[in-house]
Amino acid sequence: MTDDQQAITADMVLQDDADKIEELVNKQRVSLCLSQCPAFEEVVDTQVFGYSKEVMLAVRLNLIPEEQGHNLVRDLEQRLNAIYADSFDKQKQK
Repeated sequence: MTDDQQAITADMVLQDDADKIEELVNKQRVSLCLSQCPAFEEVVDTQVFGYSKEVMLAVRLNLIPEEQGHNLVRDLEQRLNAIYADSFDKQKQK
């Protein structure tokens, strides 16, 4: 496998993991409690922390560039913030 193929594979795996985290958080939002619940925030924090470590490992192994790693984590954080904001807005409307 060439370096380019490894980078593409690493990026695909990391994107897939980010999608799974987003899906999990979306489901947790509904089943656990509303966005102001500490358990909801713990799930989000734990998932983002684990994902950032996974990305950091890929960077350290030179599978992806550092900037791409930062972008992957930032993108996931933005997606999760959108879920949180949506949940908060729905809560306010009640």
